[in-house]
Amino acid sequence: MRTLLVTGGAGFIGSHLCEALLARGDRVVVFDNFDPFYAPAIKERNIERARDNPRYRLVRGDLGDEKALAALFAEEPFDGVVHLAALAGVRPSIKNPAAYERVNGLGTVHLLERLRERPIPFVFGSSSSVYGARDRVPFREDDACATPASPYAATKRAGELLAYASHRLFGIPTACLRFFTVFGPRQRPEMAIHKFARQIEEGGAVPMFGDGSTRRDYTYVDDVVSGTLAALDRCAGYEIYNLGGSRMVTLADLIEKIAQALGKRPRIERRPEEPGDVPVTCADVTKAGERLGYAPRVPLEEGLARFVAWFRADRERGTPLEGRG
Repeated sequence: MRTLLVTGGAGFIGSHLCEALLARGDRVVVFDNFDPFYAPAIKERNIERARDNPRYRLVRGDLGDEKALAALFAEEPFDGVVHLAALAGVRPSIKNPAAYERVNGLGTVHLLERLRERPIPFVFGSSSSVYGARDRVPFREDDACATPASPYAATKRAGELLAYASHRLFGIPTACLRFFTVFGPRQRPEMAIHKFARQIEEGGAVPMFGDGSTRRDYTYVDDVVSGTLAALDRCAGYEIYNLGGSRMVTLADLIEKIAQALGKRPRIERRPEEPGDVPVTCADVTKAGERLGYAPRVPLEEGLARFVAWFRADRERGTPLEGRG
């Protein structure tokens, strides 16, 4: 039985990952500060299924607290780390870049410092945003990533580079995973699919920025979890992997598909394009397929149906204050 640290393990992707790790027999230690970017009660609900498992430990703490991290690593003989904790979101990062640098940059440094003396597999949750605003698709891991379109994207690329430096200096086995617009049950409330579903369900107007032609590669959370598990199990050297769905969908089509899954008609409110938006994302997952056996299995339409079922059941329970969005 391995003991694994998952930072941000009470969040959207992290809570699903922890359940998968527990299901296969691992012991999981979650380190999460329950940041109020959105209602902490949502994270409390995310971990309901896992928290009673005797192989699950929740530690409430902040990556900015070096003493807390040092104490945790002194207590636990970790066999690997999956680092998902971060401030997320392109638009909020434009308003407060210093906070993103502090949490996503310095927080990652503090974590990597704990691995100096005992290099264990390190899996870093990166983002497709590191590719910047480009039109040529699909995106490949060896593409130049020197033109981020937002502070958030810049901090994620910086995290990849910090991890590379630590790998080169201290021999830390590292896999950086570039997630492409992950969706599914427990998706954060300010993310597009969750936000649009809420607005359509309540009869409100859906904001469509630009003409609706921007395209995204949407990836169901179960596929991302399977890729993350494979990257953790095969972590060696320093590698970057795209984890995406390899299918582009326009914003206009996405809104229509969400409405269809809800059985309703959307009311569109057109707005200007926002700073930090990129025209397209699309993952080339050849490398992940060859080295990790990664293959996205849940198409957008099926994933939306699963999301809507969860979304409505969650609302019936009485959704906590949803925070931003």
